[in-house]
Amino acid sequence: LSLYMAYLGRGKQTFSELFNRELVFRHGDRSPVVNFPTDLHKESEWPQGFGQLTKTGMQQLFELGQYTRKRYSNFLNSTYNRKEFYVQSTDFDRTIMSAQSYLSGLFPPTSSQIWNPELLWQPIPVHVVTKSTDRKLHFPLRDCPRFDELQNETQTSSEFQSRIQPYMDFLQTMAVNTGLELNHLKILDNFQLWNTYDTLYCESIHNFSLPVWATKDAVGKMEKLAELALLSLFGVYKTEEKSRLQGGVLVNIILNSIKQATNSSKERKMEVYSAHDTTIGAIQIALNIFNGKLPPYAACQFFELYQDNSGRYSIEMHYRNDSSVDPYLLTLPGCTSSCPLEKFAELVSPIITENWSREYIYIGFDVAVGLLFIFNLVLLYLLYHYGRCRRRNNYQDI
Repeated sequence: LSLYMAYLGRGKQTFSELFNRELVFRHGDRSPVVNFPTDLHKESEWPQGFGQLTKTGMQQLFELGQYTRKRYSNFLNSTYNRKEFYVQSTDFDRTIMSAQSYLSGLFPPTSSQIWNPELLWQPIPVHVVTKSTDRKLHFPLRDCPRFDELQNETQTSSEFQSRIQPYMDFLQTMAVNTGLELNHLKILDNFQLWNTYDTLYCESIHNFSLPVWATKDAVGKMEKLAELALLSLFGVYKTEEKSRLQGGVLVNIILNSIKQATNSSKERKMEVYSAHDTTIGAIQIALNIFNGKLPPYAACQFFELYQDNSGRYSIEMHYRNDSSVDPYLLTLPGCTSSCPLEKFAELVSPIITENWSREYIYIGFDVAVGLLFIFNLVLLYLLYHYGRCRRRNNYQDI
């Protein structure tokens, strides 16, 4: 997944200067993350095993780094400066290596930074957010009871059922072909169907043989279901509330960075985040700019901040999901393509929470009342049977 945010001043007549940019990108091409029971190929057939960046993936991110250098050549320093640049990654080999590949294209050493004339590369620190504490980049964010509750509701909602019902016969066939349980395939948010499609996709582009049932039509239907899996994960049902718990968290980080960029005393020019397809999906669905397609390797979402001659700020969004064409200009619903900063903040406020932790653990009134009732019964039981004994022991201990 590759999400790209940038703050750019363009043109001398209308806009003045570029303040800051932030980038989140999807890792490059990789091996499958898992196989399915009837898969023709084993993990040992991949040079580094499952879920690892390939040489193709390295090249994709190297090219993204070069593209960034070219696109922002008038703003970005030609040499790496730790005070102006920061990169962070999720705790996966493929995202860490993607960050390193990207940096190779973005900051090839020049002049005094060349430390080995035979190697035009320099080490740049990649900071890692551990999986257990990641509340920023690896979506869906983990250990959220309310989000889990919303996902269960989504699977039985009329909005979701109307979309998946046309595929029920196909899912039954896939259960036979893949060796996976039908009931598991129907629950799209457990990633089994998505992972199976992904495995076949990885095998096909790396010229592995596919099972006879993996026809163009079958793989096409699996792709549509994988797209539905991503959409239903963060949208389809109660999208705004899901976004407050998921993609809105990153939107808030981006917005705060944009606001800080308007402070001329801010020294850092660029922050980069190496992440996943679900990261792009989460933020695009939260902003209602999702095109319904799975973000490809090295896909980029740009947020660019401009200042006009009167000092007013505006944000533009561009999406790069094809390296052969220019990024697509996107528009936040309710605003223009060049959205005033204040208006942008106002429009995204419904998906940003001021008390994220409280909403994150909210599990619903009825469930909470039931749990409280059970807790009180257990407490009364313990007090009745052990209260006297514990008081006596405590007294003796004194």
